[in-house]
This record gives sequence, C-alpha cells and structure tokens, in this order.
Amino acid sequence: MSQAAIEQKQLLVEKATTRFQNAASVVVMDYRGLTVQEVTDLRKQLRDAGISMKVIKNSVLSRAAEAAGLAGMDDVFKGPTAIAFSDEDVIAPAKIIADFAKEAPALEIKGGVIEGKVSSVEEMNALAKLPNREGLLSMLLSVLQAPVRNTALVIKAVAESKEEVA
Repeated sequence: MSQAAIEQKQLLVEKATTRFQNAASVVVMDYRGLTVQEVTDLRKQLRDAGISMKVIKNSVLSRAAEAAGLAGMDDVFKGPTAIAFSDEDVIAPAKIIADFAKEAPALEIKGGVIEGKVSSVEEMNALAKLPNREGLLSMLLSVLQAPVRNTALVIKAVAESKEEVA
C-alpha cells in the first residue's frame, strides 16, 4: 500500500473519530435492501433535521470508535453500514430512522452511541419512542405551571365562596 493511501485512510479515521467525539448521538444502521429512492428520502429527512448520514467502511468505523473511547462497537460494524451523526439533538436521529423503518422494513438499527456511551439496539429503539425536544420542553413547562395554576384555582374558589357568603 502506498504512503498516500495510508495517509488517506488515517485522515478518514481521524475525521470519523472527531465525529464520534462531537456527536450528541450516533445511530448505526443496516441499509441493505433499501432502494436508491428510499436512501435518498432518508438522507433528506435526516439532513432537514441537521443530521448527517454517511456510509463509511467498517474497518474505518472500528478504528475511529476505538480511538474515541467507544469500546464494544465491533459487533455493529458488520455488513453494509450507514451511520447518522447528530451534533445537537440526541433523540432526532433514532426517531427519524425508526419512523422511516416502519415504511421501509429493510432498514434496521444496529446500535449506536448516546452522549458518549455505547448503546444497544433496544436502547436506540427506546430513545426513538421518546418525544422530541420540543415535546419534552412542553411536558416540563406543563409540570412547572401546574402548581401556579392550582394555586390560582384555589384563590379563585375562595374568592367565589366569600362572594356567595356576602
């Protein structure tokens, strides 16, 4: 192998290592059996959500994961592998891919990384079932507003009962 080819592979490993280290979440999937149109549609959905999807050689991914301190991922880097990196939203990649897999059953999540920790298929599927960031924020806001709302209702009820007495 020529020196230029070795340097090219090292550069690919370094880029992939950086992506693993900077990503909020990573989803590893088997895309075998998807049509070109399905892959294009999936890439578009991911890109619209700010997520990049790449097809990278398993040997490069294995070396990059190891360099990023993500031991135990060699099992997911077998067969045709595509990988989705999200730098901000932890839930979005798993959610988009799981939803897409309902329409295209050939797509299969093989595992991933959630905030720097290697995650199994089951964990990735559980993550996909969570509400998105806006949904979680809405739920939190509702919980925070409940005590204030309940206090306001009690004050209103007391005021109304005093009006009835008077």
